[in-house]
Amino acid sequence: MLSILKRPPFIGIFAFMLVLLLQGLGHAQMVLQEKIFGHEYVYWSAFIMGVMGMGLVYWGVRMNHNENAATWLGFFGGTYIWDGWCEFSYVYYANHLAVPHLIENGEIATRAEYLLMPSSIGVLLSTLVFFFFNRETRCNAFRWLHRNLHLPVGKPTQNYMRNISTIVAMETLYLIWFFYLFLLIIYDKQILGDDHWAMYPILFTLIVWSVYLLNRLRKFSRLPSAFRYAIPTAIICWNTIEIMGRWNLFTEVWIEPQKYTTHVLVILGAFVTVAIIFALFPGVDKPDEDPKVQPAE
Repeated sequence: MLSILKRPPFIGIFAFMLVLLLQGLGHAQMVLQEKIFGHEYVYWSAFIMGVMGMGLVYWGVRMNHNENAATWLGFFGGTYIWDGWCEFSYVYYANHLAVPHLIENGEIATRAEYLLMPSSIGVLLSTLVFFFFNRETRCNAFRWLHRNLHLPVGKPTQNYMRNISTIVAMETLYLIWFFYLFLLIIYDKQILGDDHWAMYPILFTLIVWSVYLLNRLRKFSRLPSAFRYAIPTAIICWNTIEIMGRWNLFTEVWIEPQKYTTHVLVILGAFVTVAIIFALFPGVDKPDEDPKVQPAE
């Protein structure tokens, strides 16, 4: 069975499912964290979570000789840093400044912390300058823009040893951050609003983009490359789920885990199962067969 599963397209599928399932579990974990620790201790728990994330990234740095381990540790470290330090910093200041939730039809449409988050767009764009003009980047999107906008940034350094863990951690942070801002901005009724007609072509574009990336992901034959490519693929796909959830096309069980305990446990069980299967095989130690398919880093 493992000899079958560690071939394309299963490597890409498992990588995609692992990252996608974790997005829902991250929402559930944040809600439960607030419920369990309460207002008095939740910020201390968030701080500790961020420290744990930094520790995982550093562990990945020390494991840079093991590409699989460095990739995994960078991803989970970046996720912990976002959930702990980033998200809860907005929760803290929303409460500290008594920012009210956005209420529509008697229900919370957007929580107060997410009303504050779009103010960070300037920091996002300005810090991206460093990564965008980095000649060592292997990000497919950045390289495509460099070519098509005629922006040569110099040739990569030969035999340059990349720090896989920190690259994956920063990629995870920036992708989550970027798409949070993207959704929050288009949800703003002064810009578009979730009931605007333009939301339909936006959703369609995200679906087509996700299918395109999934089609490329299924060709990967190396575990760490597939995992790195699955991070943007799953996060982009998750945005289609977020929009459809915003339209109440289904129940977002992950934002009410105490009410839908069984559903969340099923998601958790699926995540653990996929993670175990994914961890059982190290992948094939050869370059991806399609030379056009390269890891997104």
